[in-house]
Amino acid sequence: MRRRAAEYRRPVRRRLSCWIWALLGLFSIAGLVLFIVQHNHHEDRSNPLALEKSARTEQVERKVLNFTKEILSATSFSRQLAEQIILAKAYVIIAKEHNNHRLAWELSKKIRSCQLLLSKAAMRGEPITLDEAEPIISSLSSLIFTAQDAHYDIATTIMTMKSHIQALEERANAATVQSTLFGQLLAESLPKSLHCLKVKLSVDWVRSKHIQDLASERRNSPRLVDNNLYHFCIFSDNVPATSVVVNSTITNADHPKQMVFHIVTNGVTYGAMQAWFLNNDFKGSTIEVQNIEEFSWLNASYAPIVKQLLNADSRAIYFGEYQDLRVEPKLRNPRYLSLLNHLRFYIPEIYPQLEKIVFLDDDVVVQKDLTPLFSLDLHGNVNGAVETCLEAFHRYYKYLNFSNPIISSKFDPQACGWAFGMNAFDLIAWRKANVTARYHYWQEQNADRTLWKLGTLPPALLAFYGLTEPLDRRWHVLGLGYDMNIDNRLIESAAVIHFNGNMKPWLKLAISRYKPIWDRYVNHSHPYVQDCETS
Repeated sequence: MRRRAAEYRRPVRRRLSCWIWALLGLFSIAGLVLFIVQHNHHEDRSNPLALEKSARTEQVERKVLNFTKEILSATSFSRQLAEQIILAKAYVIIAKEHNNHRLAWELSKKIRSCQLLLSKAAMRGEPITLDEAEPIISSLSSLIFTAQDAHYDIATTIMTMKSHIQALEERANAATVQSTLFGQLLAESLPKSLHCLKVKLSVDWVRSKHIQDLASERRNSPRLVDNNLYHFCIFSDNVPATSVVVNSTITNADHPKQMVFHIVTNGVTYGAMQAWFLNNDFKGSTIEVQNIEEFSWLNASYAPIVKQLLNADSRAIYFGEYQDLRVEPKLRNPRYLSLLNHLRFYIPEIYPQLEKIVFLDDDVVVQKDLTPLFSLDLHGNVNGAVETCLEAFHRYYKYLNFSNPIISSKFDPQACGWAFGMNAFDLIAWRKANVTARYHYWQEQNADRTLWKLGTLPPALLAFYGLTEPLDRRWHVLGLGYDMNIDNRLIESAAVIHFNGNMKPWLKLAISRYKPIWDRYVNHSHPYVQDCETS
C-alpha cells in the first residue's frame, strides 16, 4: 500500500509542477530574459572600454554568447536553472502559507544563488558549465522534492495561488484609489503663496475707495459691448492663473489694445481679482471683472445645476460626506458642480450684446495671436473646437452611457469628442440654436446621474452635438497637466497649450518640463508676489 501511495504521489507531483509552470512559467522566463537583455545593454553603455571598441573587434563581438538564446535553449543549464527558480518561487509562497518558514528561507537562499550564477554568466558572456550548475541544481532539486513530499496537492496549490493573486489585486486597487484621492486632494489644495496673494489683494480692495470707484467707472465702458473688438471670457477664482491667461494672450497679440477680457469670479475672490487687474498694466487691453453672485437670473428655477447644488443628496455625494469608493475620486471634487465651471453654458445670457467670443480656461497659456479665430468660418456652427478623437477613447461612448436608450437613440457612439478650454463661439448662432435650453434639457434628464457621471464636457457634447466645427489641432494642445511625453514640436506650434489634469503649473506637483512655459507669464516683479513666494 505504501508503495502504491508513493507511486500515486509521483504523477500528482508531476501534475503539480505542470500547473505551477503553466501559471508562472511564461511570465517569469520573459521577465528574466528582459532583465538579462537590459543588464547587458546597461553594461555596454556604462563600460568606457565598450565605447572605445573599433570596427576591428566587431566581428569578434558577434561571436560572444547570446544569453537570450542560451536561457531559452531546452538543453542549456541556464534554462534548467530558470525553470527551477520558477518552481521554487511557487513553493516559497506555499511554504510560508503553511508556516514552514525554514523551508521558505532555504528555497529563497537557493533562488538567490541561481540568480547570481545566471547574472555572472550573462556578464561574462559565456554559458554555465556543468561544474557550476550541478551543485545548485542538485541542492535546489532536493529542496523542491522536500516541498512536494511535505505538502501540497494540486487543489491546495491552485487555491493558494488564487488567494494570493486576489489579495494582490485588492491591494493594488486600494493603492490606486488612495493614490488618486491624495493626488486630487493635493491638486485642489490652494498653495500658501496663492492664498497669501489673495489675502493681500483683498485687503487692498477693502481699504482703497479709489480702486472701488475705478471699478464702478469702468463697468459701463462702451468697449465692453463693442463687436469690432476681440472679446475673451474667463471664469475662475484663481488670480495668478487668470492673470497668466490674460498676460500670455496680450503678450502674443498683434493688437492688444483691441482686446477685451471678461472675467467672472465668485464673491470670495471678487475683490482680489479687481485689485489685481486694476492695479497692473495689461498693454491697454480692457478688463472687466464680474461677481457671479450678482447674477440674479442664475437661480434654481432657471438653472438645473443650481437646483442640483441645493439638493441634499448631491451635496452629500460630491462635497465629502459620501465616501463610497465606487464613486470615482475626481467626481467627489466640488469643482465638477461649481457654478463657475458650468457658467460656460450661459455665455449669451452674460453678454447679450456680443456676437462672437473666445472662451479660455484658467489653466491655459496662449502662445500665438488668437485674433484670427474671430474671422474663422464656422459654417453656421456654434462652437469652434479642436477634436480629441485621434485616440479612440475620446469618442462619445467614452463619456456617455449608451446603454440608456435616451442616449443611444439620438447620438453616434463613435462621434468625435472635442476639447473644452479654448473655444470660439458664434453667439448669434448659439441663440438661434438655443444651445442653453439643450443643456438644460440634458441636465434635467441626468438628475439621477445615469446618463453620465458628472462634469461639463458630457453635457457639452450633447448640447453642441451637430453644432461644432473642428479646428486645426495646432489651435489647442492638451495634456500638460498629466502627460509627460508630449512632443516638443507640437507644444511649440500650438496657439494654446492646456494644463488639463491634476498637475497644474502653479502647484508643486507640476510637471517640471512644462512649468517654465507657464511661469514666464507670472509677474514675479510684483511686490506681493515676491513677498508671498518668500514668506
